[in-house]
Amino acid sequence: MIFQTLNRIPFWQKVVAGFVLGTLTGIGLGESAVILKPLGDLFISAIKMLVAPLVFCAIVVSITSLGSQDNLKRLSFKTLAMFMFTGTIASFIGLAIGSLIDMGGSLSLATTEVRERDIPGFAQVLLNMIPVNPFASLANGNVLQIIVFAALVGIAINAVGEKAAPLKNIMEAGAEVMFQLTRMVLKLTPIGVFGLMAWVVGEYGLSTLLPLGKFIMAIYIAALLHIIVVYGGLVKFAAGLSPLQFFRKALPAQVVAFSTASSFGTLPASTRCTQAMGVSKQYSAFVLPLGATMNMDGCGGIYPAIAAIFIAQIYGIPLDMTDYMLIALTATVASIGTAGVPGSAMVMLTVTLGVIGLPLEGIAFIAAIDRIIDMIRTATNVTGDMMTAVVIGKSEGQLEVEQFYSDEQPHQQIAS
Repeated sequence: MIFQTLNRIPFWQKVVAGFVLGTLTGIGLGESAVILKPLGDLFISAIKMLVAPLVFCAIVVSITSLGSQDNLKRLSFKTLAMFMFTGTIASFIGLAIGSLIDMGGSLSLATTEVRERDIPGFAQVLLNMIPVNPFASLANGNVLQIIVFAALVGIAINAVGEKAAPLKNIMEAGAEVMFQLTRMVLKLTPIGVFGLMAWVVGEYGLSTLLPLGKFIMAIYIAALLHIIVVYGGLVKFAAGLSPLQFFRKALPAQVVAFSTASSFGTLPASTRCTQAMGVSKQYSAFVLPLGATMNMDGCGGIYPAIAAIFIAQIYGIPLDMTDYMLIALTATVASIGTAGVPGSAMVMLTVTLGVIGLPLEGIAFIAAIDRIIDMIRTATNVTGDMMTAVVIGKSEGQLEVEQFYSDEQPHQQIAS
C-alpha cells in the first residue's frame, strides 16, 4: 500500500521532497550530517557509470536515424544543420548570461576532488578530440573523443548500407538498454539529493540555498532571449516571415510545453501548430519527432552552460576561455545524442562538468529546482522545433505562405 502511494507521487515532487528533507536533516544534525554523504556519492557514481556507453550508443543511433534515402538526404542535412546552428548560439547565450550574473554571490563551497589545471592550446584541443584508441576513450570516459568516434561510426554505418544493418540493429538495441538503465538510475535522484543536501547544509549552513534564485533567473533570461531574438530573427530574416504571426500560432504548443515539461508530450500540440502555420504534414511529421529527440537548445545549450558556470562560482573554481569553448562544444554536440533520454538534462550536465573537471556534487542544487527550470527549457526546445519546421519548410517548398498568414488557429483541444 505504501509503495503504491509512493508510485503515484510525481517524480519531481519526490526530488523536491528529498531536497526539503535533506535541508531539514542538515540543519538538525549539523556537521554530523556528513554520515549521509555516501547516499549522494552513490547517486553520482551511478550517473558516471552511464555516461560513456549512453553517449556512444545514442550518438550512433542519432546519426543512423537520418537514413540514407536520397530524397531525405538534403532535408535531413538542412534540418540537422539548423539544430546545430541554434544549439551553438544557445550555448554562447548561456555562457554570456552566466558570466554576466554573479549567481554564486559570497557562497564558497569546498570540493573533495582536486582539479588539475593543464590547459592545452586550441590546436591541441582539436587533436585531443580524435581518439587514438577508442576503447581507451570509452574506458577513461573521455566524452569528446567518444562523441567523435560515435559520429564517425554512425556515418560509416549509413555509408555501408544494408551490410551494416546488423550493427545498426545492435546499436539501436544498445541505446534502448541504456535508456532503460538511465530511467532506473534516475529513480535514485531523490535519495541522492537528500544525502548531498543534508551534507552540504550541515557543513555550510542555509546560506548555500540563496544563490538558487539568481540561477533560475539566469536560465529564464537566457531562454527568453534565445526564443525572441534567435528564433524570431531566423523566422524574419531566414524565412522572410512575420515573427509575431509565428509566435501567435506557436503559443498553444508553448503553453503545453511549459506546463508539461515534456517535448514528446507536446508533439500533438506542436504538430497542430505547425500545420496551422502552413507546414506540410509530411515535413512536420519528420522534423517534429526528430526535434523532440535531437533539438534541445534549452537542455543541451543554455542549461549546461549556465549550470557549469554556476557550479564553478559556488566552488570558487575559475574558468578560462578554453573551458568556455569546451562547454559550448560539448553542450552543443552531445545534446544531439542524449536529448531523447528521460532525465537527459542531468546526463548532459554530468558530461559537461566532467569535460572541464568541475565537481559533480553541485548537481544536487540543480536537481532540487529542476522542475522549475525544465518548464522554460522545454518551451525553448519546442519553439525551436517549430521554428525549424517553418524556416526549413519555407526553403524547401514545404510551407504555404498564405496559410501561415491566415487567421486559422490550432485546435485548443490538445492532448498533453
